[in-house]
Amino acid sequence: MIIWFIVISVLTVTLINVLMCLNSTKRMRSVEECVGKSGYDCIIVLGCGVWGDRPTPLLSDRLDAAIKLYEAGVAGKILMSGDHGQKNYDEVTVMLNYALSHGVRASDIFLDHAGFSTYETMYRAAEVFGVKKAVIVTQKYHLYRALHDAYAMGIEADGTIATGHVFMSQLYWDVREAAARVKDFIWCIFKPLPTYLGEKIDITGDGQVTFD
Repeated sequence: MIIWFIVISVLTVTLINVLMCLNSTKRMRSVEECVGKSGYDCIIVLGCGVWGDRPTPLLSDRLDAAIKLYEAGVAGKILMSGDHGQKNYDEVTVMLNYALSHGVRASDIFLDHAGFSTYETMYRAAEVFGVKKAVIVTQKYHLYRALHDAYAMGIEADGTIATGHVFMSQLYWDVREAAARVKDFIWCIFKPLPTYLGEKIDITGDGQVTFD
């Protein structure tokens, strides 16, 4: 009985991962392939850790890709979503300062302080910021799930693959991501509320209203 449970569980996890990856692959593009496209409400950048007042290499690769898309006119707004659940840990302000230092206008940057997970980021992008069409920027291993979550929330999304650094932890992240895809697959069916919602914010307006 236990063996059958293990076999079924492994097959279920494998099937969900395969389907999610296959469905998302066709919407994934390099930065260069996105240049020339337009009509997006915004570029969504997913937070993934900071070192003090600096983004981690993983996050800086995402920010660099988003800034290139912004400079190319792919979208005029950037939605930066990350963890600011504690006073002494603030991913989004680090992301903001990085973008400002690279010439992005303050009014074009929106901060989602309650992007505690990929699922919550996409839920809030749709429900709080009113995003209908977006380019999502993150690493390839993560982009499959991010695109799945976005479409589940009614966002027409394309994904841009952030590149730059080579990471020794990639195998660990790949294994962890396989489990996270299953979790988000289930959440996207039942759609539990995110930790916070709050008042609606117009993504076409001035992003400085979201600054602390």
